[in-house]
Amino acid sequence: MSYGLRQIEWDRWYGISHYVDTVVTDIAFRGDVVGLDNLPKRGPYIVASNHASHLDPPIVGAFLPHQVRFFARKTLWKPGLASWWLDAVGTIPVDRDGGSDVKAIKAVLQAVKDEKVVIMFPEGTRSPDGNLQTAKPGVGMFACRTGVPVVPARIFGSYEAFGRGGKLRLCTPVSVVYGKALLPADYDDPSKGKERYQHASDVIMSRIGELQRPDPPVV
Repeated sequence: MSYGLRQIEWDRWYGISHYVDTVVTDIAFRGDVVGLDNLPKRGPYIVASNHASHLDPPIVGAFLPHQVRFFARKTLWKPGLASWWLDAVGTIPVDRDGGSDVKAIKAVLQAVKDEKVVIMFPEGTRSPDGNLQTAKPGVGMFACRTGVPVVPARIFGSYEAFGRGGKLRLCTPVSVVYGKALLPADYDDPSKGKERYQHASDVIMSRIGELQRPDPPVV
């Protein structure tokens, strides 16, 4: 299955990892992909998605034609192959317990400068039941500070495939819907003052919630 990928523009290890990710997603969690025409032709931009499973980052990123920067808990950087791979594919370590993470903010700003795509999850953590949660101000802060388009995305079926506390269920269809990109004028309202970032996150989360599960194919 081809998604019009431009791997020649990608870093080597990211390209290899993306290829493996795409093949595994296609085989193990084949679902529908809707709205690829909504993706900006060039970076940088943010993809903001709901979050119900550890499967969400690789599946949401599998269909994007641009190199992606992901977030991961800083505690995952331990001596060994995993740390090397996280660095090789450009993963951004984030301190979830330390409040404002200056290094993570700088990494996102650099990714935008390098015209990369950043995937974020406004809810901040995986949903305990698969339903949408209230957004946290983080994605709003990054969106307002960078002023880039934000593509709302919604993943369906990942909770059933590997939800919090559940077992991995291969061959469970997982679908992804990408909505129309939001421009800064759509989500950023500086007049909100201290609530500016939360307001932006709420607008983005609202657009995610409006995305509907793809209709089943007609047999």
